[in-house]
Amino acid sequence: MSLSPQQLSAQIRTDAVELGFNSVGICPAVTPTGIDHFHQWLDAGYGGQMHYLEARRAAYAHPRHVLDGVQSIVMLTLGYRTEAPEEPGPGAGRISKYAWGEVDYHDLIHARLKQFKQRILAACPEASVRGVVDTAPLLEREFAQLAGLGWIGKNTLLLNRQAGSLFFLAAILLDQPLDYDDPHTTDHCGTCTACLDACPTDAFVEPYVLDATRCISYLTIELRDPIPRELRAGIGDWLFGCDVCQDVCPWNRKAPLSEIAEFQPPAGNNPIELRSLFDLDDETFRTRFRKSPLWRPRRRGILRNAAIVLGNQPAEASIAALRKGLDDAEELIRGASAWALGQHASPGVAEILKRRREIEPVADVREEIKLALEELATTGQH
Repeated sequence: MSLSPQQLSAQIRTDAVELGFNSVGICPAVTPTGIDHFHQWLDAGYGGQMHYLEARRAAYAHPRHVLDGVQSIVMLTLGYRTEAPEEPGPGAGRISKYAWGEVDYHDLIHARLKQFKQRILAACPEASVRGVVDTAPLLEREFAQLAGLGWIGKNTLLLNRQAGSLFFLAAILLDQPLDYDDPHTTDHCGTCTACLDACPTDAFVEPYVLDATRCISYLTIELRDPIPRELRAGIGDWLFGCDVCQDVCPWNRKAPLSEIAEFQPPAGNNPIELRSLFDLDDETFRTRFRKSPLWRPRRRGILRNAAIVLGNQPAEASIAALRKGLDDAEELIRGASAWALGQHASPGVAEILKRRREIEPVADVREEIKLALEELATTGQH
């Protein structure tokens, strides 16, 4: 005997709790209300090098492109807030809270979604079901709002009055009708502009519009090229990602703590020591970070970021690591290390740069060295 939409929905809500998700909302599979805004955002170039967004532009128009025949979407949240972030000292950098753990959240959530799918199929064998975690062409925040889980804030993140924004979103699509929740129609940001005012790189064009090409998370994770010179100082001490707009959001003050072991930061991730990263070759980097979110930018991206952070906090003790970076096989790392050394007004740094200039084969890196030497010349270091 088939379950009614109400019975299947009740079972899904029970399963969500039993599988450890923090909240669940159900909405119809329709064209998202923000699709025009998404197209305008892409057309403005705010997606930068995230070319996969443009390549799948048409697919975002309806969830049927994720699951043929889809009728309903189950939206789920899983909180990742653990301990308070510690202040990095010299030679250390910050990692965004969501990436503190040693397991990639995609793997952890997909394992739960697989169990969820099996439960749905056990209750409704005729169903077609697919679980996704931020990799399918689905405007998750739009559907989470439609499912009643919160509103999209001025920092473009989904906000919930009880949970703030420190959670992952996941979705289950199925070709069955369900009992739908009322959409969340109230915006509780009010007149607050804390997130917009605090952004170190002025990435918000206006409320609710983020220029990803200026966002620290994009710059340290998605960008494959050198970080633009005018934005490097704004990176501050962020090695991977950024939490600034979430840290200042009043709704995150009482966000609940997660007890999920995989989200707890191991010793050395809150914060992370940077200088020793330059001792890692490709194999040792892979061994350390392969299963964590920090694998996404690969070694070349992480060491580029580490060099920028060390340039933003000049210290004599960092020069040896940056010198190693200046001789790295990756030109991206060499260029960032050259810039960073140019921020160190210490005796001998200019000679290090000049020696590298003599043998540097890449024009862009030679230009970084040239500009670094000019920077040092203004401080009297020749």
